[in-house]
Amino acid sequence: MTQFIKLLARNQLALAGGIILSIVVLVSILVPILPLQPPDVTNTADRFMAPFSEGHWLGTDHLGRDLLSRLLWGTRLSLAVGAAAAIVAAVIGSAIGIVAGYFGGTTDNVIMRGVDMLMAFPYILLALAIVAALGPGLMNALIAVAAVNIPFFARNIRGITVGIAHKEFVDAAKLAGKGHLTILTTEILPNVVPVIVIAMSTTIGWMILETAGLSFLGLGSQPPQADLGSMLGEARSALITNPHTSVVPGLMIFIIVMSINLLGDGVRDALDPRLRSGALSRPKPTTTVARQSSPPHGPGEGVLDIRELETQFHVGKRVFKAVNQVSLNIEPGECLGVIGESGSGKSVTALSVMGLVASPPGVITGGAVFHGGQDLVGARYSTLRRLRGDKVAYIFQDPLSTLHPLIRVGEQLAEAIRVHHPVGKAELRQRAIDLLNDVRIPNAESRVDSYPHEMSGGMRQRVAIAMALANEPEVIIADEPTTALDVTVQAQVLSLLDDLRREHNVAIMFITHDFGVVAQLCDRVAVMYGGQIVEQGTTDDILANPAHPYTRKLMECVPELGAGRRELAAIPGLPPAVDDLPPGCAFAPRCHKAQAECTKAPIEMTRGGGRAVRCLYPETKLVEEEPA
Repeated sequence: MTQFIKLLARNQLALAGGIILSIVVLVSILVPILPLQPPDVTNTADRFMAPFSEGHWLGTDHLGRDLLSRLLWGTRLSLAVGAAAAIVAAVIGSAIGIVAGYFGGTTDNVIMRGVDMLMAFPYILLALAIVAALGPGLMNALIAVAAVNIPFFARNIRGITVGIAHKEFVDAAKLAGKGHLTILTTEILPNVVPVIVIAMSTTIGWMILETAGLSFLGLGSQPPQADLGSMLGEARSALITNPHTSVVPGLMIFIIVMSINLLGDGVRDALDPRLRSGALSRPKPTTTVARQSSPPHGPGEGVLDIRELETQFHVGKRVFKAVNQVSLNIEPGECLGVIGESGSGKSVTALSVMGLVASPPGVITGGAVFHGGQDLVGARYSTLRRLRGDKVAYIFQDPLSTLHPLIRVGEQLAEAIRVHHPVGKAELRQRAIDLLNDVRIPNAESRVDSYPHEMSGGMRQRVAIAMALANEPEVIIADEPTTALDVTVQAQVLSLLDDLRREHNVAIMFITHDFGVVAQLCDRVAVMYGGQIVEQGTTDDILANPAHPYTRKLMECVPELGAGRRELAAIPGLPPAVDDLPPGCAFAPRCHKAQAECTKAPIEMTRGGGRAVRCLYPETKLVEEEPA
């Protein structure tokens, strides 16, 4: 709840709307005990008194009734009716949507066709028809407003439920023997409640406006009872001669509806789990750069040279140091493996190269990334956009989420080329076919017209690789591209990547947490932990003689085939929280060789014999050690 309020308070418009609405609601609640004149007592001798008249702060209406008293009592009534209509519509509509989405089939068709029939009528005409059939009155207006909004909730909640009804946790509940009612109330409902709350928060203002509209036409509140709509309707005849009688209730309707809408937008953002990181605004096209010191200078080594890179996430007062002084370089045709546990900073390092870390909350606070002699950190958006997908390409972990589900794979491949190079339509199609052949997809001429869902996971990953190769890049950053694949397909994809990088002389930064993958594909390895590089070296050297205790523990976690019985090791403890890193070695709390010196001050990288390690007591002594 505290986190929700903090996120809501970050949205200044939502906060303002919440404050105004709270004041209006509080005053409405206190109306019975406030020293107000009776709202329904007439006095024709005092009709149409101007605002700030003695005894009538807002003046009087055409019957001499006190406008302030009628306004506050009318506001109380309008809020109550609008909130009641929203609750009724949300409960009934959500129940209909949940049942239709969960059971599907004939049940879904019958229910939703009935909802479609209601939605086929203009909502205001349908509300008028309902009130005409039931008769004028505030309760009948409430029923009419709730009825015309039920389809809105039913449609929204049904769509959410359809996506949840076939999830694995629902199937598990069915296998556990739970009944439909139990599943609906314990599995489905908790997942749609945030959507219901968001829908209510954004529609209650509209329901108040609809109720006021019916009262304005004389179909809602009946004299002498006042709500905002009936006050506005009674004052329309005096709009020219005594405009204050119309302005007062009209302004209150505007204030209520506007404050509810502003608050509803804030509630929607604060309840969205994707925005709980504190990023309540749309990410910028490139990562924010706020270097705290002068960046490293020089032409850069290799095709991609990362120097002392620092990337942080600023969430409120907390600072998460996701990448801390990371330095890497890759030569043409080389494959560099970046390995470590989840949360060690591998993906953030890769995304920082081309400014793809979402800002807010991501900020690059130090270092440089050189490509072709140019520092990409802080480069213009046009420069980064020109390089993205052309000179530097990415392969992500899940191709089903990165490939557009509604566009054929051939068109997506063609688009990747067309964005950077002016190529004719026929040539684009042939180029797409050639790319599919390059990544060993059979029947490329027919597969080029397939949608992603018509392909297996391995074939989709091959399409993602083809897209990365579309513009013959100099660097490919592959972020765990084989994790979601079975071992047979994984081996094929790794072999394919190895062949392609040798054929095209492309450099690959391969992010993984599997030393088996590193052994098969990579020339060099960089081991990351707690946002830092803790060991670097050639694959053969590190696999034969790991120097850092963390590297050895990672290797011991890999099962060996045909090597006899061996206890499968596990690293004790958990990775460190990067917003509260210890002053010394981040791995010290989990290390069996840790000493008091390991926790006192930052550990510098030591180099020797083509190796580098960040450890005071390494497993293997480096040859000709010297400070970095």
